Amino acid sequence: MHLARFPRLHLAHLPTPLERMPRLSKELGAEIWIKRDDCTGMSSGGNKTRKLEFLMAEAEAQGADMVMTQGATQSNHARQTAAFAARLGIGCHVLLEDRTGYDDANYNMNGNVLLDHLHGASTEKFPGGHDMPGEMERAAEERRAEGKKVYVIPGGGSNAVGALGYANCALELVNQANERGLRIDRIVHATGSSGTQAGLVAGLKAINANIPLLGIGTRAPQPKQEQMVYDLAVKTAALMGTPAPDRSDVVANTNYVGEGYGIPTESGLEAIRMFAELEGILLDPVYSAKGAAGLIDLIRTGQIGGDGERIVFLHTGGSVGLFGYDWAFDRSHQHTDAPMMAAE
Repeated sequence: MHLARFPRLHLAHLPTPLERMPRLSKELGAEIWIKRDDCTGMSSGGNKTRKLEFLMAEAEAQGADMVMTQGATQSNHARQTAAFAARLGIGCHVLLEDRTGYDDANYNMNGNVLLDHLHGASTEKFPGGHDMPGEMERAAEERRAEGKKVYVIPGGGSNAVGALGYANCALELVNQANERGLRIDRIVHATGSSGTQAGLVAGLKAINANIPLLGIGTRAPQPKQEQMVYDLAVKTAALMGTPAPDRSDVVANTNYVGEGYGIPTESGLEAIRMFAELEGILLDPVYSAKGAAGLIDLIRTGQIGGDGERIVFLHTGGSVGLFGYDWAFDRSHQHTDAPMMAAE
């Protein structure tokens, strides 16, 4: 797996830390580690930074003077794309889709949206249910007609080029574990637009890691989620020239989506409080909290984590989004006299 063959901008803060979570491990009775991809840099970090190293390098190689992408209102991907564009000195236009119907001012103007604009990106807002790839191509053609050289990035940066970032992450994580003599029995993470999981699947397969990977879904039903991931993992492996993954390598659990994408769940809010109060780590309600909620519940119910199984939770970032969801937290649960969980 020789990724130096592909154009890449080395702007992420890598390798990201691999840390044990002692208090969460004690609380849940399982050994849990965390891969801190919330620490990748570029406007507070997150998983999209790894993808954008490859995507923006391709844009630069093609002579683009503007990049365009799309996502939900509080899109972490949009924020990190805008940051990359600012760093490269090129334009950025983002199409934002309202997938929740929330009219809260912080949700629509704070958090990721605030940072989109601070990085100099222009934005368009669309109601939910739009053909966003079609709208993006329309917007790109309008700007091309004005003389712009537009590079279009799919939502989430989820294509084979973007997924190279997580094939590389698989190699990075296994190397870190090897150097420390750390046996990894399972990796768990939030999965949405499929690029992160597809890259990990392709990368783990390429290095014959034999580590089970579980994606906790944040939007699509299980059959659709797994098929999206598998199809992209196959394309990513083909791009790298490595063995194609098996269909059995792709596993997603979509029991923690709740009412829908971007809508907080009670289990997700509990996960946010647990990570914050026990480990000083921030999650976001859209992705990482639902991934962590799945992790917590599956351990509590004995489905994973037993018999000394060592689990790595890959933190996909997104804490900026918390500032768009302040209304979701019941103030009665926010207290200062004692932590939510008993102290060690």
